[in-house]
Amino acid sequence: MTIHFIGAGPGAPDLLTLRARDLIAAAPVCLYAGSLVPQEILAHCPTNARIINTASLHLDAIISEMQRAHEAGHDVARLHSGDLSVWSAMGEQIRRLRALGIPVSVTPGVPSFAAAAAALGAELTLPGLAQSVVLTRTPGRASTMPEGESLTNFAATGATLAIHLSIQNLAHVTETLTPAYGANCPVAIVFRASWPDQQIIRGTLGDIEARLDAGITRTALILVGPTLARDLGAEDFEESCLYAKNYDRRYRPQTAQSPWANWSDADE
Repeated sequence: MTIHFIGAGPGAPDLLTLRARDLIAAAPVCLYAGSLVPQEILAHCPTNARIINTASLHLDAIISEMQRAHEAGHDVARLHSGDLSVWSAMGEQIRRLRALGIPVSVTPGVPSFAAAAAALGAELTLPGLAQSVVLTRTPGRASTMPEGESLTNFAATGATLAIHLSIQNLAHVTETLTPAYGANCPVAIVFRASWPDQQIIRGTLGDIEARLDAGITRTALILVGPTLARDLGAEDFEESCLYAKNYDRRYRPQTAQSPWANWSDADE
């Protein structure tokens, strides 16, 4: 049988994908990260499903539960918060499962940085301000940072930074980024994006520490960059060419000489 690794999204139960919902509903066994996956998502499990909170389990115990289910002929829904492509610890689980010959599948989920941007009503890539988003973190007990992946190096690009798992290192973050971005650079902290108790704290690199509620010590994303300014006006960023009236593109050729003039879907 198959271990289905499923991105359960940032928190709001209705941000679960349809594929994820259907896989959960069909799996007799569900393992979930209890501190971050809401109970409402578990409501999709079959009535008699074996549901296991992995928050207190070590890796060997988690793999043993999966192997036991596999040997019993049961599919497993393995739920992680957000999307599985970043900081999910999925890789080490899949490595062990493959060594055991147990099939796996991966279903993506809505990532926390996307939910945070939506909460802010912000586009993180605006022409002339930033065209890249860097997903990163600061060193922690669970994982160090490879040489070269420093906030200083990322700040040199001018990209929008989405800094995960680092709210307790906020002082280090602001001190490190200020030389590159300036003290007036906009910052937004989104606590528990999409959850009922979501909070948004806005400020700048110069004052965000003073604005942060002392009770926010985890599950908060730090976003830094000029695209986060609330008062962006006509002079702050350019409009993209995508919808420009005179932009020549396959769905809107401008002249008979356009390479797209005689193009159709059948040409793909």
